[in-house]
Amino acid sequence: MSYSIQLFTLRNAIQDDLPGTIRKVAEIGFTQVEPYDFVATAKELGAALAENGLSAPSGHAPLLSQDQDEIFAAAKELGISTVIDPFLPAEHWQKAEDIRATAEKLNAAAKKGAAYGIRVGYHNHQWELESVIEGQTALEYFTGLLDPEVVLEVDTYWAAVGGQDPEALLRRLGDRVKFIHIKDGPINTDTKAQQPAGQGRIAVLDVIAAAGSLEVGVVEFDDYAGDIFDGITQSLRYLENAAADASVNAGEPA
Repeated sequence: MSYSIQLFTLRNAIQDDLPGTIRKVAEIGFTQVEPYDFVATAKELGAALAENGLSAPSGHAPLLSQDQDEIFAAAKELGISTVIDPFLPAEHWQKAEDIRATAEKLNAAAKKGAAYGIRVGYHNHQWELESVIEGQTALEYFTGLLDPEVVLEVDTYWAAVGGQDPEALLRRLGDRVKFIHIKDGPINTDTKAQQPAGQGRIAVLDVIAAAGSLEVGVVEFDDYAGDIFDGITQSLRYLENAAADASVNAGEPA
């Protein structure tokens, strides 16, 4: 299993010292990152990633509201092969016609991205799961309208906050899901209460196992009451130890 860190988790540290923050990420043991809103910082971020041997297979950018060519050009510069729109407010997910319009826009973005050799995806919050359209969650209704090449990054924590069983949701969405956000906590909207993987109410390892076509699992905290670098370290160690245990149980070298 391949793991990454969503750099939004470290936004305050990045604002103070981008190169130093990326260096810490590498020292903790991450080999991949998921940048956010990366157009403005592409050159500095690219230099920091190269200096520390990190890659960025995916990145977040507001494809549905900003210049797509600018986003795709910056993504190509950073080596990002999948650009994911991270956020569309709740009001866009209450009516079928609004969801259809969003799907059309994302499908058009995917066609433009393909010219740059870049795939396009979408990342959910809780409201796409709270809203029900024609007997389905709004996220699943939306997925049915997307072109085959458009992928999903399921935020498994927000899916649970939205009232869904993340494992069942991932199984229903199937091979459309190429990325997930891995986070843990009490399953509520208090982001400060989020916890390192394995310490909250999410069955993190079962959730990962339910994503059958997963390419990268992305560690993320929306916020954290403790030291954020300690939090992401604990999450990564939990995931690494689980992988080592699984290898031993399968009779493979750890």
